[in-house]
Amino acid sequence: MTTATRPTWVDDGVFPFESRFVDIDGNTVHYVDEGSGPTLLFLHGNPTWSFVYRDVISSLRNEFRCVAVDYPGYGLSTPAPGYRQLPEDHSRVIAAFVDALALSDVTLVVHDWGGPIGLAAVEQRPGAFTGLVLANTWAWPIGAIQVEIASRVLGGPLGRLLTSQFNLFVNAMIPAGHKLRKLSDDEMNHYRNALGGNKRREASAILPRQITAGRAFLADVEAGLADLASLPTLIVWGDGDIAFGTKELRRWQQLFPDHRTEIIEGAGHFVQSDAPERFAGAIREWLTVDH
Repeated sequence: MTTATRPTWVDDGVFPFESRFVDIDGNTVHYVDEGSGPTLLFLHGNPTWSFVYRDVISSLRNEFRCVAVDYPGYGLSTPAPGYRQLPEDHSRVIAAFVDALALSDVTLVVHDWGGPIGLAAVEQRPGAFTGLVLANTWAWPIGAIQVEIASRVLGGPLGRLLTSQFNLFVNAMIPAGHKLRKLSDDEMNHYRNALGGNKRREASAILPRQITAGRAFLADVEAGLADLASLPTLIVWGDGDIAFGTKELRRWQQLFPDHRTEIIEGAGHFVQSDAPERFAGAIREWLTVDH
């Protein structure tokens, strides 16, 4: 464990967990490690951080060990000089994080970019993982023309400028990704402050372009999914998501035959924050009743 200071803008009432830090290849990686029992490892997407799982962790920590980590450049983690912020870099950090904490018998919980990043880490450390929870995510190259356009625009000069100057992904995407509830100003400020300042926003500006520029990485992740197909899998899906829909859901169901699917009606992209009790309840029931 390394020494780092939790910033004063983090409200203990909103994020009531101890902040821990570990050095991974020169990156100061922030994580929370709450409760005891079977281990759940929570991985976020863009532009969120471990904060997105706060209510789920609060609900589950009396029964499970809940570990949630921030990628370097996100949340309370600080990247090493020269860190590229690419998904393959994040996946290597997560694999090393698993080693650093000696995690075993882990159920991986992933969302958005956490899918390809986390599954790439599972492919690197298959012996550490015993189950998957997949929430509104993907892990393969996407060839749809609208995705190509969105990736190039949001990941190009205009999108990066809007992200740098106006924190585009936080101020626009996070509210749009909640359909069942509206985040409070305090909650939104925890996302804004985590990406405060132009330089800090570089991380969230890089990943959109990687949807297309990172096809080689995504193809490698896809190629390894067959080796993970026997893992018990819970699919938790918000059906009000404008990013991932029935096509992606059906593909996950085909890839992982030993699956259970929980559809959360009306929930937006950030399903774990939009419907945290339903999300936590699905995990609890799946792990304690179905297993």
